[in-house]
Amino acid sequence: MANRATLLEQALQLFAQRGYDAIGVQEIVEQAGVTKPTLYHYFGSKRGLLEALINERLQPLIDQLANATIHANDVPASLAAIFQLYFDFAQAEPLLYRMQLAMWFSLPDNEAFQIVAVAAAQQQALIESFFVRASSFHGNMRGRQRVYAATLLGTINTYIGLTLSGSIQATPQIIHQAVQQFSYGIYS
Repeated sequence: MANRATLLEQALQLFAQRGYDAIGVQEIVEQAGVTKPTLYHYFGSKRGLLEALINERLQPLIDQLANATIHANDVPASLAAIFQLYFDFAQAEPLLYRMQLAMWFSLPDNEAFQIVAVAAAQQQALIESFFVRASSFHGNMRGRQRVYAATLLGTINTYIGLTLSGSIQATPQIIHQAVQQFSYGIYS
């Protein structure tokens, strides 16, 4: 199992640094100090390695998001919890967060995009379901859940990008400000 973990960590480092397409299997195994058959044993391919990396390392975020999006009766408190969840995850996994975000903005036929698109779709669906439930308390939200979810994720990712680049700090005041700015749009 040490080899598997080392392969995942080295792949993360390399993919985040230079991009998925720029890295070959040989470079990954050399950095990990293992052989190609070892990588193929655990992951089957470079694609399988990236799938495992994304699925395993993003799963805690998705699990916590599923819990955070259950309660929709207090929209501002739920939004603040969702923002905080993302900030905490990005702070704990900055390299992974940046990497998956960069892959999300690659071309749709790119293999890396196709892999991260699955996790992005899970997040989108969870947040959409939150807005569906919230619309029972706020009728003006009906039918807008897809746009609201996409806008919320965009806002969150912008703030995280600013945080990871050191432009802002993820303080409670910043989270409150972000929630207020987002809320202004959905309640109007």
